[in-house]
Amino acid sequence: MPVRSSQNSPAKLKGASTENPENRAISLLIVPLKEILESKSIREVRDKTEQLRDAIASARIGKNGRNNSTKIESVTTSDLEYVSDGLVKIEESLTMERAKYYAKGLLKSLTEPKTNGINDINLNRWKEYKEIETDSLWLFKKRDRSGSHLGWYWGNFVPQIPHQLILRYTKKGEWVLDPFAGSGTTLIEAQMLERNALGVEINPLTVAKAREQISEVKGQHGTRAILKCGDSSRLNFRSLLDQNGIDSVQLLILHPPYSDIIKFSNESNDLSNLSDPTEFVDALSNVVGNAAKVLEDGRYMALVIGDKYEEGKWIPLGFLSMQEIMKMGFILRSIIVKNFDQTRGKRNQGELWRYRALKDGYYLFKHEYIFIFQRT
Repeated sequence: MPVRSSQNSPAKLKGASTENPENRAISLLIVPLKEILESKSIREVRDKTEQLRDAIASARIGKNGRNNSTKIESVTTSDLEYVSDGLVKIEESLTMERAKYYAKGLLKSLTEPKTNGINDINLNRWKEYKEIETDSLWLFKKRDRSGSHLGWYWGNFVPQIPHQLILRYTKKGEWVLDPFAGSGTTLIEAQMLERNALGVEINPLTVAKAREQISEVKGQHGTRAILKCGDSSRLNFRSLLDQNGIDSVQLLILHPPYSDIIKFSNESNDLSNLSDPTEFVDALSNVVGNAAKVLEDGRYMALVIGDKYEEGKWIPLGFLSMQEIMKMGFILRSIIVKNFDQTRGKRNQGELWRYRALKDGYYLFKHEYIFIFQRT
């Protein structure tokens, strides 16, 4: 770290009054960063960097309720923290070349948003997105029950799954389609993340209750959540989208029943009434093919599914489904393994199931899969 100069003082920051308030605030950081880039010596770089760090520190104090007159306090906390972290690397640089390299990167992060075209993640500030998973093993200690997520529906998935998928594969205002909507977890999460969502559920009783939960968040961000009762293997999705003024959807999230492990209705076309693995995979493929007709080219589909036991044998529903979907022309992009602790069917029966596993030579289910596909 450089020796602190007694001549250093908080920077006098400038802004352009002709810009909107958000841009004016950002300019309070941009101007001093440009001055750092114009420095003639490493000592000057360090002095100007320290001045900016002092100004940011003063602004943070002001945001905590103390008296503070610096204009930089109008900058958002996330921008202040991001720039402050970047200034450390500049200040610790041993050469002008390295210092200006970090300064240019920091300036670009404020002035040149960079995305991959399918989400709102600014790749020039990728380190900020700590909540977004990028590993293939997802360990969630407990279900998120914030907002309208109540967990009343037997067999629904944790909200963290659609939360992660929606952030990674959509932008604000785009459309998410869930052909196995269940209790509306995907629709609720989409609304909370400022996306539109369309869901289809085969059980009318489930639809009625789910609509109540969805209505609590519906429209908070000017987006829409539409839940329809129907059979996703037969429903005309093109017609449904046309009725609601939707051109296409940008993400499919499918969380079907895991064959007949849990029965969700008495409908003959309900996948939860199909015990034969081949029949189940064929029926799931029909839903995928039907829903994919309205998925925008190049966009993504996520299948959340687990396996099952049958007559002492492990039935790999996940991989059987994965192989069939790949035959339909989808590109497999990732396989995620997500943990779960216990199902309602095994609740309070841990010792019994452990005994059975030891007796019969198998392992207890503690995971499910999330297959990520891309439409070509």
